[in-house]
Order: sequence, then structure tokens, then C-alpha cells
Amino acid sequence: MPDAVVVVIPALNEEQRIASTVAAAATIPGVTAVIVTDDGSTDRTAAVAGDAGATVVRHPSRRGKAAAMVTGAREAHTVGFAAAPLLFLDADLESTAAAAAPLVSPVVAGSADMTIATLPKTTPGGGHGFVVRLATRGIERATGWTPTQPLSGQRCLTRDLFEAVQPLARGFGVETGLTIDALRHGAKVLEVPVPIEHRVTGTTWRDQRHRARQYRDVWLALAARRIRR
Repeated sequence: MPDAVVVVIPALNEEQRIASTVAAAATIPGVTAVIVTDDGSTDRTAAVAGDAGATVVRHPSRRGKAAAMVTGAREAHTVGFAAAPLLFLDADLESTAAAAAPLVSPVVAGSADMTIATLPKTTPGGGHGFVVRLATRGIERATGWTPTQPLSGQRCLTRDLFEAVQPLARGFGVETGLTIDALRHGAKVLEVPVPIEHRVTGTTWRDQRHRARQYRDVWLALAARRIRR
């Protein structure tokens, strides 16, 4: 099935949102399987995702987003779609996951090796602030290309490219590292506006700690690629 696409959704404690995300992702034309990697959740994420129709693989403890992506891609190979493009989606998109459909066709048609979703400026969750600035500057210095939303987790890429850019950067540095490694590999990267929505990081101490982890992981991804921040 050359036009088949496999959706991979890394998830951590998303039992309230994962069912609608899985259901919406399954409606994207060409999607032949939806795989959820439960990254050590302490709630019912895995059970709810399975009930919604996803193939679920679990990490017994938290290993980070990059590891969850790799596990999901490995499962796609196991279930018989070794050559299919991979569409990575965040677990909290809910019904708007269906709007990620435009990411697929350029990859399937061969006009792009990787597509990256960009959210409309009026849509919450597009990303801003010091972590985005760090990622943007790092990608620019490494490749000469300026991304619109460097931390976007909604991406479709060929299986060949996914294998070529291993190992992925750890944790929240995965998107920054993936963009740099893909462009350095000579891949055709295309940004595609899509009207998706997801949970926006707030201002609580937990949210600030999340931003600090993001900054650390992006910094480490750049450092590993010998890029001056």
C-alpha cells in the first residue's frame, strides 16, 4: 500500500483527550493505522486509547517524547507498515487532529520528505518565548533556514528519512534536532498551515518547570550538533 500512512501519537497522562484524538486521526485520508505510545502514564491513557481503536504500546516508565516516537515507529514496522510514511501527532489535539490531513499529501506525492504543521497566528498554541527563540536561532545557524514554529510536533515524514536521522534528540529537543538533521541530510522540508489546536502551556509553577525542561532539551540538541546558541 504505497499511499498508506501510519499515525504515531506519543502520550503521557492524556486519558481525557486521547480518545477523541485517536478517533479524529483515524479519519485522515490514507491513514491505515493509529499507534499510541503510552510513555509511562499513571492514568488510563493506554486503556482509553485502545478502546478508541488505536494500537497501543507502553513504556513501563517515562522515557521521553523522542523514545515514544521511536517505539511507535518500530511498532508500525511490526504491524506490517515498514515503508509507510509516519505522521506524528500530539496526544492533546482532540477533534482537530483531523485537520492535520494536509501534512500527508506532499509526503505521499514525493514533493516533500517532511512536512511541519504551522498554526494560524490567531490559534493558541503556536509557541512563543525564550524556548522558541532558542530553537529558531539554532536551526537558522545550523542550516540557514528559518522555521515559523520550530517546536511543532505535528510532522509527516518518509520512513527513509526517519531512519536516516536516528538517533533522535532527547525529550523536548526532538523537533529541533529532527529539523536540523533532516535539512543537513538534504531533505525537502515544507511548512504547511493547519488549523489544529492543543493545550496551551500556562503560567503555573508546573508550567514553568515544563518550559525549563524544554529549554534544557533544546539546548542539549543544539550542543550535540555543535551549534553555537
